Amino acid sequence: MSTKQQQEEEKRRLVRERVRDFPDFPSPGVLFRDITPLLKDPLAFKAAIDLLEAHVKASHPKFDYVAGLDSRGFLFGPSLAQRLGVGFVLIRKKGKLPGPTESVSYTLEYGKAELEVQSDAVKPGQKVILIDDLLATGGTMRAACELMSKLQAQILDCIVLIELTFLKGAEALKPFPFYSLLKYD
Repeated sequence: MSTKQQQEEEKRRLVRERVRDFPDFPSPGVLFRDITPLLKDPLAFKAAIDLLEAHVKASHPKFDYVAGLDSRGFLFGPSLAQRLGVGFVLIRKKGKLPGPTESVSYTLEYGKAELEVQSDAVKPGQKVILIDDLLATGGTMRAACELMSKLQAQILDCIVLIELTFLKGAEALKPFPFYSLLKYD
């Protein structure tokens, strides 16, 4: 293993150590992956952004925006966008953005929801990377892909910090590219 690979593995280990498990939250049988300790630790947060930045630079040398999903995508997206020298776009829950918006409805495990983006957030053909903290069933990220597609953006990647692989959310995102920093079975 090269020195660079060792450094990346050490950063990944630090990030993983700062994800805390809460059994039976928010309901019995659910194991919640809590990123609060990661956010409280500046070295671990920096390691997470470093790893995400390395992935994006290696995979997508030129693009226009990082688009973050409400609300935890807002924690990682602006830092990543700033590092990469691009703008940040908000993808919000319905009713949270001023001005003209585009929206898409989607199904959650417990009902329906809607995501919105300002109509002028991206121009047709602009290249976008989507980011959120976690991928479970993939419904929210898939809705964000549909929203960006409505604006005729080119989606280069869907990125998350944590993927719950047993819920098969990555399959719901096809054909859009997908990357997760940490995987949990």
